[in-house]
Amino acid sequence: MAGTLVEAPLPAGELNDAVRERAQERYPILIERALDRWSFDLVHMHSLDFHSYLPPPGVPVLVTLHLPPDWYPESIFRLTRPDTWLHCVSASQQRCCPPTGILMGHIANGVPVERLRFLKRKRNFALALGRICPEKGFHLALDAASDAGVPAVIAGEIFRYRAHQDYFSSEIGPRLDRGNSARNAVKPARFLGPVGFARKRRLLAAARCLLTPSLVPETSSLVSMEAIASGTPVIAFASGALPEIVEHGRTGFIVRDAREMAEAIRQVGSIDPAECRRAACERFSADRMIREYLSRYELLASHRFIWPRFAVSPVSKGAGSFAD
Repeated sequence: MAGTLVEAPLPAGELNDAVRERAQERYPILIERALDRWSFDLVHMHSLDFHSYLPPPGVPVLVTLHLPPDWYPESIFRLTRPDTWLHCVSASQQRCCPPTGILMGHIANGVPVERLRFLKRKRNFALALGRICPEKGFHLALDAASDAGVPAVIAGEIFRYRAHQDYFSSEIGPRLDRGNSARNAVKPARFLGPVGFARKRRLLAAARCLLTPSLVPETSSLVSMEAIASGTPVIAFASGALPEIVEHGRTGFIVRDAREMAEAIRQVGSIDPAECRRAACERFSADRMIREYLSRYELLASHRFIWPRFAVSPVSKGAGSFAD
């Protein structure tokens, strides 16, 4: 696929409210310039603050909600801009949305299963991979691995937010030197920083397990899908969509706390790597996701949906679905 990148560079230094406000002022200008220069069938938006720079009426807009619904202002579910639609990336995320007539059915994320390396034989380390921030709970992953007597490797980027940097300094850094304690002789946990796709692929394939101790209701987990596609079991908290991704006893374990995570690390050898790979091929294909998005693009670009002609049919926990 090809496209044209219109850059909106971020300034150096800490990412804070002032930087966010400047970006929100700049983006509407960039969007309007792009709309004037090129012809678009549809605009697809992904950001948390998308509502601050919606394009003017005319072109249909599809918004993928990647974060928990209550992280967005409640007003996004009452948008009055014509031809503006929302959708989620998991069933659990959709169940948490308030009733609305602009919420379409969810499209689950996918990963490039065929590009991920599969290894049946694993090395003896537990991996935690993702953004280094408080809500990911990686300090609990380090505690669990230490308690299980298994070395831990953590990789990911520390973004320039004060809370993220403080979290690393107070919760992650001090735990990196605890391996050679009197309690056990585990090698010290290692922090690798951000890793590119090639190194991530090697880590995911080699790890004994991936630890996903999220403390917020995850709407999806690409890294958990990638691990399973690599034949590596995932041990995750029952947060949001994680029980939809990890099949307990087949592709990993769903646990409640760090103590149960440590026990699952000890038992993870009972999970068959080949079964993980089969499950990923069945469920997590990026090609499936792409087909579903292209079908949705075609539908919305045709203007066959005219807001607010559709009503909401109540389903469990207030999720919306379409009824003509």
